[in-house]
Amino acid sequence: MDDRPHKAHRPSQSGEKAEKKKGKGKEKQKGFNEKAFAPKSGRNADRQGRRNVERDQTRLHVPLVNRTPDDQPPPVIVAIVGPPGVGKTTLLKSLVRRYTKQTLSHVQGPVTVVSGKKKRITFIECNNDLNSMIDIAKIADLVLLMIDGSYGFEMETFEFLNILQSHGFPKVIGVLSHLDLIKKAATLRATKKALKKRFWTEIYQGAKLFYLSGVLNGRYPDTEILNLSRFIGVMKFRPLVFRNSHPYLLADRIEDLTPREQIRESKGKCDRTVTLYGYLRGTNLRLGTKVHVPGVGDLEMKSVTKLGDPCPLPDADSEKRRKLSEKKKLLIHAPMSDVGGVMYDKDAVYINVPGSFTRGNTDVPQGEGERMVMDLQDVDKTLEDAVARSQIKLFGSSSRPLAVDPGPSRQHGSESEESDDEEDEDEGESDDEGFEDGSAFEEDLESDYELEGDELSEPEEDEEGEDGDRGRSAPRVVSRSVQGQGTHGKRDRQVKEVEYAESDSDFGDQDDDEDDGDLPGCRVHFDDEDKVDIPSDEEDEEMSGGEEIPRWKANLSEKAKEAYDQHSRRKKRKDWISLIYSSSLTPEQIVSEDPSNAQGNSTDDADDDFFTVKSRSGVNADDEDKDMSKEPLNEEELKAWEDEELLDSIRNLFITGGSSQTQPSGDADYEDLEGGDFEDLEAAGGGEEGGANPEEDPEAAKAAALAAKKEALKRKFDEQYDDPESVKMDFYEEKKEEMAKQLELNRQEFEDVDEEARALVEGYRPGTYVRIELADVPCELIENFDPSYPIIVGGLLPAEERFGYLQVRIKRHRWYTKTLKTNDPLIFSLGWRRFQSIPIYSLDDHSIRMRMLKYTPEHMHCYATFYGPVAIPNTGFCAFNTLSGDVPGFRVAATGVVLDIDRSTKIVKKLKLTGVPYKIFKNTAFVKDMFNSALEVAKFEGANIRTVSGIRGQIKKALAKPEGAFRATFEDKVLMSDIIFLRAWYSIQPRKFYNPVTSLLLSDKGSWKGMRLTGQVRREEGIATPSNVNSTYKKVERPPRRFNPLKIPKKLQAALPYASKPKLVKAQHKQTYLQKRAVVLEPEEKKAIALLQQMRALRKDQVARRKEKKQEKKEAHRKKVEKEEAKKAEKDKEKRKEIMRIAGMKSKREAEKEEGRSSKRRKKD
Repeated sequence: MDDRPHKAHRPSQSGEKAEKKKGKGKEKQKGFNEKAFAPKSGRNADRQGRRNVERDQTRLHVPLVNRTPDDQPPPVIVAIVGPPGVGKTTLLKSLVRRYTKQTLSHVQGPVTVVSGKKKRITFIECNNDLNSMIDIAKIADLVLLMIDGSYGFEMETFEFLNILQSHGFPKVIGVLSHLDLIKKAATLRATKKALKKRFWTEIYQGAKLFYLSGVLNGRYPDTEILNLSRFIGVMKFRPLVFRNSHPYLLADRIEDLTPREQIRESKGKCDRTVTLYGYLRGTNLRLGTKVHVPGVGDLEMKSVTKLGDPCPLPDADSEKRRKLSEKKKLLIHAPMSDVGGVMYDKDAVYINVPGSFTRGNTDVPQGEGERMVMDLQDVDKTLEDAVARSQIKLFGSSSRPLAVDPGPSRQHGSESEESDDEEDEDEGESDDEGFEDGSAFEEDLESDYELEGDELSEPEEDEEGEDGDRGRSAPRVVSRSVQGQGTHGKRDRQVKEVEYAESDSDFGDQDDDEDDGDLPGCRVHFDDEDKVDIPSDEEDEEMSGGEEIPRWKANLSEKAKEAYDQHSRRKKRKDWISLIYSSSLTPEQIVSEDPSNAQGNSTDDADDDFFTVKSRSGVNADDEDKDMSKEPLNEEELKAWEDEELLDSIRNLFITGGSSQTQPSGDADYEDLEGGDFEDLEAAGGGEEGGANPEEDPEAAKAAALAAKKEALKRKFDEQYDDPESVKMDFYEEKKEEMAKQLELNRQEFEDVDEEARALVEGYRPGTYVRIELADVPCELIENFDPSYPIIVGGLLPAEERFGYLQVRIKRHRWYTKTLKTNDPLIFSLGWRRFQSIPIYSLDDHSIRMRMLKYTPEHMHCYATFYGPVAIPNTGFCAFNTLSGDVPGFRVAATGVVLDIDRSTKIVKKLKLTGVPYKIFKNTAFVKDMFNSALEVAKFEGANIRTVSGIRGQIKKALAKPEGAFRATFEDKVLMSDIIFLRAWYSIQPRKFYNPVTSLLLSDKGSWKGMRLTGQVRREEGIATPSNVNSTYKKVERPPRRFNPLKIPKKLQAALPYASKPKLVKAQHKQTYLQKRAVVLEPEEKKAIALLQQMRALRKDQVARRKEKKQEKKEAHRKKVEKEEAKKAEKDKEKRKEIMRIAGMKSKREAEKEEGRSSKRRKKD
């Protein structure tokens, strides 16, 4: 049985199992079942479709041109903002540690790190100052808003969010810290929920909120920082409108270039020349652009220089060059912080060297600054000494080097150098004066080149580069004689790549000629072309000790004469380029070495001249003596231009010539009749071929262009004919494609232009690391510089450089307690600027006039007009009453947007002129006390007037007396007690007041104070308010008015009907008969009246007690009924629950039955 072979399994090809397997395979291939998610009803389908469309519409936005280059984008600015003590510095250190594997101990200013292959991030911490918040809000791409979870939201957080809303609102991520202080889990959950709800209310529903649990080893947990950094890394930033139209720069370093002597003479109070370094953002920055530094003012750019990127993006070459020890360390650029042991201050650079000061500890990894300081410790001579010892020639053919006058340092050290001069006394006789011996010069050069170790790595390439710069035809071989090989041999081996000469005679120039190759030494130029043979070092070593002078110094005059004769006889090396291209010789004459053939080409000046006259036909020897300011003309040569055929052949070469004329078949008919200075070098060789190309090329180009045009039209027709809907694009896609095409056109336009020319035309592109030099900067910026406050350089558009009246739409903030008053100063943050101005509030009065408002309206927008720097319409702004941090409450006074610039409409103020009548006629009255002269009355003739009681009238004519009185007519008779007023409008204009906020110029940045109100000045100075007697409020005493009684004649009363007759009865002054009589009661009557009174009192008391008891019974009955109703409602609720439970179970059973039936049906099928 075991030996029997098993049958192979044959899967069933038909049946229920096979069908099921086929169905599974289909489902896997298809991947999605449309029927599974189909709506059951049409209403649900309609609702789902609407929801999808609304979601797509919310995703769309107005397309904006992103001017940031894709290849080298500037670093993304991530600002860490929050109240003091919330953990901003700890978060910054943790993020820097996450990206760079480095720990910063002292963080100041911007910190730029490389976060990926194509992305860099600049972190900056915002301190608790309103000026810094405003500046950070204008430049930040992403804001990490830190909130103390154990305390909650603080006022600074809400202020910063409102500032963000006014200036574009970048991306915001909330970070909750100090959550480890909440011990109970339930309280922690409730706190997180409440803070998230409030955060979503301020930002938007679904805003990201991170939680930081606690601090470990001075940093937040790595897992939480990793999650935050991943979220930062994948964020996409949409360009904001204001930043997309202005260039700006966040300065990461500042330097003062003002001469020290000028500062000393002015005692530090002169304007400075300052350079700022940073990455350019926004749009292109041109040199002529005016810039504004918030907190300083408007400044002029003296120069803009592009520098190398201090924090470049990694590429393949840079990764290959990095050492293995530096692979894990990523790049970081933080000049104001302590990165690499270097920290920049306002007037110094501090370098921290680990180990002892005399010599650094080699075990500790050293940064660039530390290595620089340790190299400076080894230098024993100043730069002045090194320059004085060096032999620098201004030109390659100079016979003497530049001489340097000895400075103070060399005068003091001259005694130590005398011994070196005495040892080489015999050699100094032939050398030039002012040079020291070669060994001392070698020491100086060694010390100098230790500071430039990178430059010594490839000395051969440097020498070749120098030779190329000087235009030598062969590499220069530099040799020098070494005295005392045993003492200096070790040092010579250290710097064996670079050799230096002790004097001019040791610098040589080797030629390719055979004569120079046989010489043991080298040739040296003395007078441009004279060469002298100098023996080599081997000859010096073979000298016998008994000779008084070296052998190579003997018979110098004879050797010089011999060298000169040899040079004059020697042939110069042929310049093949000048012989071929700059001469009229035939190839046979060039190849032959006949000096007579080359006498016109091998002149001494051939190397120096750019242009050479090849033939001087028609110029005689007598013409040399003539005035050569005008070139002599030959009339015979000019007659050749009278030939019409020659003129027709070149007529189409000019603008006025006919374009339809064809060119001649060849250039053989045209000759240079003048025998001029230049020659067509290609005409002789390719005359036949070149004659046919000009006829064929234009035709071929036209044919190719026409074919391409037809092909494009055919393709477009096919697309529209086959699928016309696919060609159509919505507005969003069309705009995006249009902007992409425009960007590509701009890029192609400047693609072939070199970098300097492009910078002059279009400016420096965003992402460039630039150095901006600013002139006439206030000295307080340098003296009171604080790296914890950001310095921004914002470029201004040409329209923003001028000043004028701005009209804005403004609304008082709902959290600001005080009402804003007209002509009270406000601090505006508008564009890059922060300034104080005096606004006037107004409202549009039925599109007729702009009526001035004394106060801003409640919960409503109004207009404001103020004087200041012009801003582009639709620019958002926010206003503050004060920038001090000591003021309690919300500091953002108002927000708004710019509407118009220099609008012509005037703001008018309501003016009421009052007067009283002094003579009244029927409908006419004479009015006084409204005007002061007849001239004023004449201006208002025909104006409408009215009384307090509402009677309308009109001014007619001025009266002679009294002065200012006039006659007026009314629609009814006025009274002497009426007050008549004239309602007029008076145009007003805002005050020209502009006070920029210069907070960066102060030692205490938060103590800037602008113009104060009069009441504030009096309160701070303790001055009493002056009181005017006429302005004090007094008690108003009005005498009672007595009106005359209405008298109707008796005849009229008799004629009136009874209903209209007056029924006023006079008061009875005299007592009637019954009033005069006294009533005396009898004793029985008195007892009866007293008994009745007692009975009424008892009855009243009984009724009151009965009412009280009834009220108590009603109250008890009401409580009983309420109790019964509650019990009944509880029972009804239980009954409903039971009924619903039974109904639910029943429906569930029915559903299960239906499912069972359907499954059975499927099985049967």
